[in-house]
Amino acid sequence: MPGFAPLHDPHCRTFAHEHADVRDSDGNPVFAVPGQTFGPHLPIHATFDAPGIYRLWGQFRLPDDRVITAAFTVRAAMTTEQEENTMLTRLGSWSARRRRLVMTAWAVLFMIGILLGSRVFGYLKDSNGGSGSESVQGFNLLKGAHTADNSLIALVDGAKVGDPATRAAVLTAKQKLSTVKDVTGVVTAYDVPDARLRSTDGRASIMLISVRHVDDMAAHRQVDDVRAALEETAPGVTVKVGGDAAASRDGMTAMSRDLLMGELIALPVLLLGLVLVFRGVRVALIPLASALVTVAGALLLLLGMAQVMEVGSYAVDVVVLFGIALAVDYSLLMTNRFREEQATHEGADVAGLAARTTAAAGRTITFSALTVIASLAGFFAFGNPTFSSLAIGGIATVIIALIAGLTLTPALLASVAKHVGVARRAQADDGFFGRLARRVQRRPLIVTVITAGLLAAAAIPFLSGNFGNGDPRTLPRSSESRQVAQRLLANFPGAQADPATVVGRAPGSDPRVQQYASEIASLPGVAGVTVQHGLRGDVSAIDVVPAGSVQSDVAQGLVSTLRQERPDYPSYVTGQAAFLVDFKHQITSRLPYAFGLIAMATFVLLFLMTGSVLVPLKALLMNTLSLGATFGSLVWIFQEGHLSRVLGFDAFGAIELWVPIVVFVFAFGLSMDYEVFLLSRIKECYDECGNSNNAVANGLQRSGRIITSAAALVVIVFLGFAAGQSLGIKEMGLSLAIAVVVDATLVRCLLVPATMTLLGNANWWAPAPLRRLHDRFGLREAPSIAATLPRIPGQPLMLDRSWPATNPKAATGEITTNITR
Repeated sequence: MPGFAPLHDPHCRTFAHEHADVRDSDGNPVFAVPGQTFGPHLPIHATFDAPGIYRLWGQFRLPDDRVITAAFTVRAAMTTEQEENTMLTRLGSWSARRRRLVMTAWAVLFMIGILLGSRVFGYLKDSNGGSGSESVQGFNLLKGAHTADNSLIALVDGAKVGDPATRAAVLTAKQKLSTVKDVTGVVTAYDVPDARLRSTDGRASIMLISVRHVDDMAAHRQVDDVRAALEETAPGVTVKVGGDAAASRDGMTAMSRDLLMGELIALPVLLLGLVLVFRGVRVALIPLASALVTVAGALLLLLGMAQVMEVGSYAVDVVVLFGIALAVDYSLLMTNRFREEQATHEGADVAGLAARTTAAAGRTITFSALTVIASLAGFFAFGNPTFSSLAIGGIATVIIALIAGLTLTPALLASVAKHVGVARRAQADDGFFGRLARRVQRRPLIVTVITAGLLAAAAIPFLSGNFGNGDPRTLPRSSESRQVAQRLLANFPGAQADPATVVGRAPGSDPRVQQYASEIASLPGVAGVTVQHGLRGDVSAIDVVPAGSVQSDVAQGLVSTLRQERPDYPSYVTGQAAFLVDFKHQITSRLPYAFGLIAMATFVLLFLMTGSVLVPLKALLMNTLSLGATFGSLVWIFQEGHLSRVLGFDAFGAIELWVPIVVFVFAFGLSMDYEVFLLSRIKECYDECGNSNNAVANGLQRSGRIITSAAALVVIVFLGFAAGQSLGIKEMGLSLAIAVVVDATLVRCLLVPATMTLLGNANWWAPAPLRRLHDRFGLREAPSIAATLPRIPGQPLMLDRSWPATNPKAATGEITTNITR
């Protein structure tokens, strides 16, 4: 048998194909007994098609002397010695053989990450936007000229303001505050005749407390000190402290508590789900261990990043959540592949099994990590410091999850190999997902239209989306700063919202400043105007208080009006409403660039993986539909408040502006994660059988259970965080859970098989230049050999085995293989 190795050769890598449709030259079916061989009736012809790829055709004589004609596309395979030289193979083998060292190293990282990384909450800081926006420029100019201290607001509630006992209690509290560290001054409603310091119902007043400028962590301690000093002001009187610093303090507390509670809820339920999936505790601990070390590594990375750049308050929850999801996905895929390898190579040593697992599934999770990193890179397009830090932290977390999947998971699998079990490679008719694919393939157009229509209809509410940023109402109901803000909004005219500040390059004593302040006082939506005093240099500031909340259309419209009607000296409009306006503009103007960057990177990676132009385009379109449905659900639930009672939140007609951006990037990454899992199996099947419909059905059957299991477990994690009290984290957690459910059900189980059936073999089409590019540089399942059959119309042939050409230059030779019914 010159030129080709028989199937039983130990250097062959074989694939189990349980369905064979072999027909003779008259079109009659041929049934062969497993283990039988057949050889060429006439010489086999071969043509060079691409590096390592050869087309062969000829006639073959079966054992009963019947003759069949067939054509093959053969890709040269690696020998065992060559396989051992691949990087992933060596990494898997080394991790299994040095498993104690690997597990010890990850255990040390986990302890360091938990002990040190948990300190990151004290360093978190939300950015006001890119440095080029007008609001940030004005804020920085005002900050440099300010001589006054920061302010906290203490709300004294529960007693009549005019009551002598209330007055005495407030003045006593003022005296007590004067002894608190960093407090530089206190103004009460009894010190100045300012109506804005008294509520309209006469039963509450506010104290303006000035504190020294300090960093964020020290500012949080200032809030704690002030609250402690005001705890027992007087019987029947409640004192609550609010303001920007207090809101920041309450936000950090809520998010750290939500992270802890999310993990306490999600991880035990996650472990239970893993036990059900793997039917064993030892194996179930593998994904959990990978998730925990990924969380620890993510916290440590964020702590280091917070020392050199701004890291947003929601970054920890987002990155940790995503890290857990990826760690679980990668561990599930590796574990399932290990079980397949144990079934295929019964009695093989664990190092060899781990090596083969890492070479096959490791390639898939590496590819998945690259697509996720491509999605996260879209954050950089927004030019926002917080998003940039999120991108860096997210990418680093993906790398940690990948390294854990390629080292820790093989080490743990090798340690519990006897308890992992086996799983033979399924075929389409073996289970639910394959049969579902076959049903979908009978009516692909109807399934495509109905499913796409449902997703498009679910996206409609997003067209009326309204967005806010940093509203105290996103804090838990028990938060003091939220309660203060709500009371001010309801009963304190002129103190309802943070002012829009016109910062000018002219001294406050300049007559033009006073004249401009008088002019804008009569503008629609203005509740009050005040000129700040005591600024350094030639800088002035006019505080313009809008009617209503800072998130309202009135406040944002006032910002636009002030920017249109400027004074006759250089000026900047800043403040919370201006930050929101500029942030919205930044998002809408940069979103096309972000989507373009993500789409381009994803297209290139999926093309290198599949060699197809249509498959990447189809994946991008389906992900867009899936995300549209997710965003529509987000608006319907949180902005319109349809599930507010069930989920325990108060809707206020808006959703956090950062949530759709974060969900878009991270949900897109997770969708591509599952896309890669499914496409890798479909492409593997197509390379073996050459029939697109069979490849789709077999690929879905082989990956459907893993994708569904991973999605269900990840949803558990997301819902654990959605149970938190911080509205932004609740929105993000539930949105990601919805995105995963939609993607793993409607998209992967219905839309993908339907559209791929409609396209047929066109799924794998690419222009000739791109095809040659893929043949040379494409990323393939390694090590692998493909036999794509048939290539002659009317002569269907599906072999149960691929065979490696050890000498692919041979033009003729005898082929020996097996066929099974």
